[in-house]
Amino acid sequence: MKKKFEYFEELILVLTLAIMVALIFAQVVGRYVFSSAPSWTEEMARYIHIFQVWIGASYAVKKRQHIRIEAFIDLFRGTSRKILETFALIIWFGLAVFLAFFGTQLVLASFQNGQITPAMQIPMWLPFLAIPIGGAGMALRLVQQFIMIWRTNDDVPSEEVQV
Repeated sequence: MKKKFEYFEELILVLTLAIMVALIFAQVVGRYVFSSAPSWTEEMARYIHIFQVWIGASYAVKKRQHIRIEAFIDLFRGTSRKILETFALIIWFGLAVFLAFFGTQLVLASFQNGQITPAMQIPMWLPFLAIPIGGAGMALRLVQQFIMIWRTNDDVPSEEVQV
């Protein structure tokens, strides 16, 4: 099961990037060659990009590639380092859960209001769905990092700990 989902985020990010590039290319060709381009391609590319950002944030947590200031934490080793990293992960986890929870509230409110997108006329809750998916994905990856931090050797720097 783990191997099936090992590259799930990467696959989604690569496929959506290819689709987004094709949509933008079609928009440019339509605009400059045919002097008319469908408006839905721009909107679809925008919503795909929003999903890429939120799924990419989860993927960056998995790879430990978010921007961090390592100078302070590199002063510590052993249990004190693990405690500092755990404290940072707890704060970050709280933010991720906040995003997942209130993102879900936003999706439900948009669903109840029946709001639709301007060009494609699809329900607005679909683009909003990226927020709780990204928040939940980050929360899951942060739990995995917490487990890995406490399972690894005390002297391993944080960049060497991979989930």
